[in-house]
Amino acid sequence: MGPSHALSGAAVWLAGSWALDTFAGYPQSPLTIAIGTAVCAGSALLPDLDLSGRVTANKGGATVAHTFGVVSLFLAEVIEKFSLGVYELTRGRKDPARVNGHRTLTHTLPFTALVGWGTTALCTAFGKWAVLGILFLTIGLALRGLFEHWAKRAGWLVVTLVSAGTALLAFRNLDGHRGYPMLGLAVGVGCLTHLLGDLITRAGVPILWPLSRKHRRWRMIGLPDSIAIRAGGTAEIVVLRGAFIAVALMAAAALVGPDLIRFFHAAD
Repeated sequence: MGPSHALSGAAVWLAGSWALDTFAGYPQSPLTIAIGTAVCAGSALLPDLDLSGRVTANKGGATVAHTFGVVSLFLAEVIEKFSLGVYELTRGRKDPARVNGHRTLTHTLPFTALVGWGTTALCTAFGKWAVLGILFLTIGLALRGLFEHWAKRAGWLVVTLVSAGTALLAFRNLDGHRGYPMLGLAVGVGCLTHLLGDLITRAGVPILWPLSRKHRRWRMIGLPDSIAIRAGGTAEIVVLRGAFIAVALMAAAALVGPDLIRFFHAAD
């Protein structure tokens, strides 16, 4: 569901940016909107970095874990093992034993809130150097999700170089502190969008952890099988992705359309 997650993050951010501009009087420059969209799209894949593979063989794991080659696979391995450790330490008596940490810690509301707040805190403490690192990671994930086939053909090295170049461009042109909370919000919203996307599948997510019910803290919450979305099915690929693309295009047109019209009028 990588492309669907990334598209949902982009659509939500563009629609939210339009709503903030229209109803709250919070305008953003085209560059800021583009970067926020990329960050939100990439962060919508961030929770799946808990699915590791065989690092030394560069195989297995979530597709997004291959974004930066063996380096991102190793990161996924660390996140997966840490998530499994948290699961084992906190699971209730009736939570089943697990052999991996996929869809555990990184698929919860506390993780979403923590990475959103942590992004803002890092940017506030370390300035644009923290921004550079966050942009590099999330833009790379966005490229892997939004342009899945291109990213696979191009390979991790090209994706890494494009991510680094784009992050450096943003580093040189972004505003200062005004953008830091928005960057944290983009990361948090992206992660939340991922959780909602997994919530409509059969497997579900432990979104309410650490709340306990009937001696279970890691209860998977999802839709009933009869109406759940199947990963890779027609409902996901055609209906969901089509809807996300339509929302993203309409929101983008509403955001930049007036500026384009004024530009062409001024040119005449």
